[in-house]
Amino acid sequence: MSELRRDPITGRWNIIDTDQPDGPEAFAQETSAVASGRCPFCYGNEAMTPPEIYVQRPAGGLPNGPGWTLRVISNKFPALKIEGDLNRRGIGVFDLCNGVGAHEVIIETPDHQRQMADFTHEELAAVLNAYKARSLDLRGDRRLKYTLIFKNYGLSSGASLEHSHSQLIALPIVPKRVQEELKGAERYFEFRDRCAFCDALQQELQEDERLVGENRSFVAYCPYVSSFPFEMWILPREHRADFAKMSQEATMDLARLMKEMLGRLRAALNNPPYNFILHTAPIEPREREEYHWHIELIPKLTKIAGFEWGTGFYINPTPPEVAAKFLRDARLVA
Repeated sequence: MSELRRDPITGRWNIIDTDQPDGPEAFAQETSAVASGRCPFCYGNEAMTPPEIYVQRPAGGLPNGPGWTLRVISNKFPALKIEGDLNRRGIGVFDLCNGVGAHEVIIETPDHQRQMADFTHEELAAVLNAYKARSLDLRGDRRLKYTLIFKNYGLSSGASLEHSHSQLIALPIVPKRVQEELKGAERYFEFRDRCAFCDALQQELQEDERLVGENRSFVAYCPYVSSFPFEMWILPREHRADFAKMSQEATMDLARLMKEMLGRLRAALNNPPYNFILHTAPIEPREREEYHWHIELIPKLTKIAGFEWGTGFYINPTPPEVAAKFLRDARLVA
């Protein structure tokens, strides 16, 4: 019989198939690359993109020209724009405001053929440092309330270009999904005077059944209430609400563990499309003692259909205990 499992933070329920769990071979493989013609993110094509906002150019050189190792630009087709006023208003029962925010693209490498799983630890740390730098810079804009950083890899994940990149969207509101986590974490903290994420992390370490990898600063595991097959979370061991305040030592540790986890996904699931989402505290002056930032890494193996839309439940055909074992046993390519 399958199991209904409830997330202790958000309160959402998921259905986990524990009777006949699916292994990696059960999922149709999809080519992760997206054909794109002339690539605007490659060397020599800098004029095809908006001007760089942030750049790593260790050998020097002119702005918006070759010689960079990482560039951050405004999205050419932004969901939100930095210019203008919010102008919050209502029309009857409806609330609205202008589409003010920021939408940036982090071009992670000048090499068109290399993906994040191929990066060195130092290259991955440079990407994480760019995330931190842009997050901190945007906090100067008092209109913005939340910064979301995410990566789409592969066609079905939402990627429109194969050149390795990730995105940042700064919003004038805190997203509903984040609010659910915050409110659930607050309820847990009020009742137990402890962080729910810290408690979950300690339980995963004690049970050692869903762990996939760890180092001195971070732990990666398949959460007990996984919404998707082979979903992984990466959490810092030390309680921190704000990703952007991570130390450089911890940044390098995160780069090492992320490279390993991306390598395990590639090896176990034949280089699947995936999304990762960085969950961090909202932009606000106070430190949230009840919240714990984390990364959710989700391979795109199943589709959301009528049941999921109708209930808010997810059906996961691969229990996290089974997924973690496949990922731990995957043979990494050096």
